Amino acid sequence: MNRIFTAAAAGLTLVGSVLAAPAYAGNGDTLKAVQERGSLLCSGHNGSFPPFVQVTDDNKWSGYDIDYCRAMAVAVLGSDDKLKVVPISWAQRFPSLQSGDIDIIIKATGWTMGRDTELGIQFSVPYFVGATNVMMPKELGSTTPETLDGGSLCANAGTSTERLAANFFKSRGLDVEMITFEKSEETREAYFAGRCDSIVGWGPNLAVTRQSAENPDDHAMMDVALALEPEAAAMRQGDDNWVDIANWMFAVTWIAESKGITSANVDEHKANPADSTVEKLLGVSPGIGERLGLADDWAYNVIKQIGNSAEIFDRNIGDGSVYKLDRGLNALWSDGGVIVPMILD
Repeated sequence: MNRIFTAAAAGLTLVGSVLAAPAYAGNGDTLKAVQERGSLLCSGHNGSFPPFVQVTDDNKWSGYDIDYCRAMAVAVLGSDDKLKVVPISWAQRFPSLQSGDIDIIIKATGWTMGRDTELGIQFSVPYFVGATNVMMPKELGSTTPETLDGGSLCANAGTSTERLAANFFKSRGLDVEMITFEKSEETREAYFAGRCDSIVGWGPNLAVTRQSAENPDDHAMMDVALALEPEAAAMRQGDDNWVDIANWMFAVTWIAESKGITSANVDEHKANPADSTVEKLLGVSPGIGERLGLADDWAYNVIKQIGNSAEIFDRNIGDGSVYKLDRGLNALWSDGGVIVPMILD
C-alpha cells in the first residue's frame, strides 16, 4: 500500500511539474521550411495593384501588403532582404499557397466562410478593413448620401459594388440612377467626363482613381461606407504556429503605435522601457520569441526596419503617400478606428 501511495504521489508530482512548466509552441512545418530555405515566399501581383502591391520605377516591390510581407520576413529571418515576392494573379493565390509555391498570402484577401472552410487554408486576424464607398465632386457641397438624391452613380456592371450601392440608396429612400459599364476604365472615364455625379468602388481603389484626376483635391469620399470587408493573411490549414507568428507580426506594429514607438525612436524605448509590455515587446525581458520559435528581438527588428502600423499606413496609403486616404476604421480604437492590439503578457 505504501508503495502504491508513493508511486501515485510521484505521478502527481510529475503531472504538477508538467502543468506548471510554460508550454511554448514548437516550430511548425512552414517556419522550419522557411528557415531552412533562408527566404520567405510572399504573394505579389502579376501587375500593379496600388496602394497594396506595385513595382517602383527602379524595379522594386512596394505597397501596404508588401510592407507586411517585409515585416514577416524580418520577424522570421531577421531581415527583409530575405523576402522573395512571387508575382501571382488573384486566381493563383490559393493554388500557389496550397502547392507550397508561397508561404503566406498577404494580398488584400477578404476573409470569407467559403475560403476559410473549403480551401484548406486559415486566416490571420484582419489587418485591414476595406470599405466599399462612393466618391463625388466636392462642388456638390456635401458628402452625405442625401446629396446624391436625384443624381446618378457610375458602377461596374454585374459586380457586388453595383448591388451594394443599389440596395444602400433604396433602403434610404433615395433616388439614384445607376449607370453601369463593363470595364473599370470605362467607369472611371465616365465619372471624370461628368456622365455620372458619383462613382462607387472599393475605398483604396477609389483613392487611386482620385489620384488620377486632374485635380485630386476636387473629389471626396461619401461620409458613410456601403459595406466593410476584413482583409487577412491566409496560410495553409493546420500550421497553428505559423498563424500565431503572422498574428503577432501584425500585433506588434499595433502595440508599438499604441505605445508611441516608431522606427526612429525604438532604440530609446529599448534603452528605457516604460513598462513591462515594452520590455517584452522589444526583447529586454525574454518570452516574445521563445513562445513562437523565434529570437527574442524579432519584434524590435520589425519595428526598427519596417515601422509601426501608423508608419506603414501613412507611407503607402495615407498622408505620406500620393493617395491621401483617411485612415478611418483602420486606425487604432483609441483614435476612433476598429484596430485593437492584442495583449502582450
